[in-house]
Amino acid sequence: MSEEIARGRETFSAPISYLPRPILEPRNPVIALAVTWVTTLIPSVLLAAVIGQIVPDVPQPQFNMSGPLAVFLLAVFAPVVETLIMGTVLLVLLRLFNPTVAILLSAAGWGVAHSLAAPTWGLVIWWPFLVLSALFVTWRQRSLAAAFVMPMVAHGLHNLPTSLLVAYGINI
Repeated sequence: MSEEIARGRETFSAPISYLPRPILEPRNPVIALAVTWVTTLIPSVLLAAVIGQIVPDVPQPQFNMSGPLAVFLLAVFAPVVETLIMGTVLLVLLRLFNPTVAILLSAAGWGVAHSLAAPTWGLVIWWPFLVLSALFVTWRQRSLAAAFVMPMVAHGLHNLPTSLLVAYGINI
């Protein structure tokens, strides 16, 4: 295990190998979570802004909830359920493909799944799921529990700002 951890980026090929080192090396969970949060949130916001400018009239995801329920469902429940699904699928994909291909297929699958709810949502959501999938594969080197917990927490942190906006009825 320590040899795999020491190799870090070498276990992934491009484009995954270009992600920040703390995402690709299972060393410090706090730093990995902070870097993952920034790496998922900022590009997602930028992608959403660009897509909103290109196709402004396309329906956006609708969240018919508010208050603490919105925070619970979006920042706790959804990350737990989606990470359990994502991790299980990744474990199967890793038996069939190398880590980079498995991560790319996982991200594409989540993009398609979210596009079913709102057409352009998948164009935004593939990026965080690419990073979360890489985090899963990385922390799998430590343990199966870490592989599930790290992306679950990172996903919850990623969804937290949106859940707070939904909770208070703020549309951007």
